Amino acid sequence: MCLRWCRAKPYTVARMKSFSDLYWFFKGVQVFALVGESGTGKSFRAKLLAQKYGIELIIDDGLLIRDDKILAGHSAKREQTFLAAVRVALFDDKTHRDLVAKALQSQSFKKILILGTSEKMVNRIATRLQLPPPQRIIKIEEIATQEEIEHAIRSRRVEGKHVIPVPSIEVQRNYPQIFYDRVRVLLKRKSNPLGAKQHSKVFEKSVVRPEFSKGGRVTISEAALSQMVIHCVHEFDSDIRIKKLTIKSDSQGYRLVIIIDVPFGTQLTGKIHKMQAYVIENIERFTGILIEDVHIIIDKITKTPGGMR
Repeated sequence: MCLRWCRAKPYTVARMKSFSDLYWFFKGVQVFALVGESGTGKSFRAKLLAQKYGIELIIDDGLLIRDDKILAGHSAKREQTFLAAVRVALFDDKTHRDLVAKALQSQSFKKILILGTSEKMVNRIATRLQLPPPQRIIKIEEIATQEEIEHAIRSRRVEGKHVIPVPSIEVQRNYPQIFYDRVRVLLKRKSNPLGAKQHSKVFEKSVVRPEFSKGGRVTISEAALSQMVIHCVHEFDSDIRIKKLTIKSDSQGYRLVIIIDVPFGTQLTGKIHKMQAYVIENIERFTGILIEDVHIIIDKITKTPGGMR
């Protein structure tokens, strides 16, 4: 496995947006992120990445992990449905995220790694856990070959296997119902230029089979999502008429293009941005899916108001 340094974004006082940012800045905390599509092996490689960069803590699928222990949170992999698992991974529940945020503040550490399917996701997790935005973002393609990624995807899709980056005894203690197997990975360290021997280290990871994975991944239909978008727009402003709605999806989420007519006299400044935020917030809250982008196009200004029903 080849590890390369990723580009670092300088984190300065000028970039801070909250008191919590200032708190972590003066504690000297660095936030790393590992980003990759679902099932590409992020959890499998998280410990190796942590070893490489001296990262003490890992945030993965709703869990706060240190060394071989689960410190706080609960695993998204215990959920019965895919959508419920997404909500857990995003720390959507206030009680869940507050417990993990509190545990973070009780820990002494300098580096933390957040796992996610997109930069948007890891930034959202960081915000919800009151952490600074990631300063180093590493893509799975930088640390795994295409063949390794494809093998991980096949294992996920065909066999429904997931990985939790802690030893089997820890998973069996907390989640015995989803435990499947264990995997041991030998990390070989480079030889010392002076010829001194360096010991290799063995990492143990747990393989689990969540209930939602056994029955196949749950997705939202285009028709259902369309109805939700129409409802959100009508709820935001019943005078706005949707002329056309285009939905595209990939492993990172959904992208929407909404073409609308607005009635004469509508104050457009800032309203489109607010409508984008309203659609994203409500759909993500009630479905658990990720909306990567909402692009709103005004086709024309009408004389009489009317809404698409």
